[in-house]
Amino acid sequence: MTKSELSMESPTATAIRPGDGDRPCLRGLRSEKKRRAQAGVTLIEMLVVVTIIALFAALVVPRMMGQADKARRVQAHAQVNSFMTALGAYKLDTGTYPTTEQGLQSLRVKPEGLTNWSGPYLPQDIPTDPWGRAYVYKFPGEHGDEPDVISLGADGEPGGDGNNADIVSWKND
Repeated sequence: MTKSELSMESPTATAIRPGDGDRPCLRGLRSEKKRRAQAGVTLIEMLVVVTIIALFAALVVPRMMGQADKARRVQAHAQVNSFMTALGAYKLDTGTYPTTEQGLQSLRVKPEGLTNWSGPYLPQDIPTDPWGRAYVYKFPGEHGDEPDVISLGADGEPGGDGNNADIVSWKND
């Protein structure tokens, strides 16, 4: 067979390398098969990875969401305790707790008519609860001699269970 005959039979299956004489080369055919094999494996690999990610998300994300809710409740308890400590210092200086009308803001800004106010009693502005709502402050409180400080929980409504339960100053849950 001559060079021209080989190249006429199957241009994709065999090729003549320049300078090699009459030796046919199957390099073009091999590289095409190799490319096809790699493309199939890559698709399978991608499907396996996507499946693993989906399983991971289905198992881990619900647990992480529960931890975020618990962290918000813990943060609300810590803020209520901080308010109660600051209110105690306020009472030591002024002789009484702020009224409901004066509210928690009196821990940062001196109310009118007070002479013994030595605040601010909190280092920063009054924060909102972890769900973005203002804390409820009542004095005189309905649960003893101290004021009531309340976060209404995730739902923003009085009462509730779990994540929707109120965080209150008179209970240590």
